[in-house]
Amino acid sequence: MHPQSATASTSPFRIRKRIPLSPLLPVLVIQSKMADLLGSILSSMEKPPTVGDQESRRKAREQAARMKKMQEDEKKKKAEFRKRMEKEVSDFIQDSALQKRKYDPMGKIERSILHDVAEVAGLTSFSFGEDEESRYVMIFKKEFAPSDEELEAYRKGEEWDPQKAEERRKLREQAALDAQAANQEETQTASPSSNYRDKYSHLIGTSAAKDAAHTLQANRAYGCVPVANKRDTRSIEEAMNEIRAKKRLKKGEEEGGATGSGSS
Repeated sequence: MHPQSATASTSPFRIRKRIPLSPLLPVLVIQSKMADLLGSILSSMEKPPTVGDQESRRKAREQAARMKKMQEDEKKKKAEFRKRMEKEVSDFIQDSALQKRKYDPMGKIERSILHDVAEVAGLTSFSFGEDEESRYVMIFKKEFAPSDEELEAYRKGEEWDPQKAEERRKLREQAALDAQAANQEETQTASPSSNYRDKYSHLIGTSAAKDAAHTLQANRAYGCVPVANKRDTRSIEEAMNEIRAKKRLKKGEEEGGATGSGSS
């Protein structure tokens, strides 16, 4: 055996062949770019919620569930209240002895529901009360609709008494009659006690106006003016001829006077 070959086979360290790096460069560049892309994707992804975030989301879900339940309960209460009002309004309509009904104070939503039920049933309804806590609803049948005086009493917080209202109405009518009579007495007192025609009878006479009124006679040609009162009864042609004759006469007199003065 060759001494060198024996040494090579028995040596613990083997000599490796060196590979050139130039073919591996593109692979390394691609791997680097892939790592950068993977890192950017991971950084853009939403981070897992922390313990605090999970607790906030849980509370938000619970609050939303409570709000939904409250809305459902409120809707259910409104439906039950409307059903009860419809039953009471129906009983009120069927009872012929009742003309109106007064309800206890209630909230704004309940009042609006009751007004709607009364309108659908063909009734008249009003709300009374000064503040929100004391406002109540009264419903009336159409044939017993309240008068303005009755509504005014309810608005003032007073009870309506038809007998007292009738007494007040009679008192107002009597007061109006008394005032009218007083005005008539004042007018009669202010009128003159003597007639002006008697005072000035020596100037105008006692029957001058009456006689003049009787002398008027209707005339179709001249209206209401009597023919006897007209000064000139000639026609237009006759009047024009007379005017021309006067002018010729005047002109002749002027010419004759001028000739007499010249001869002298």
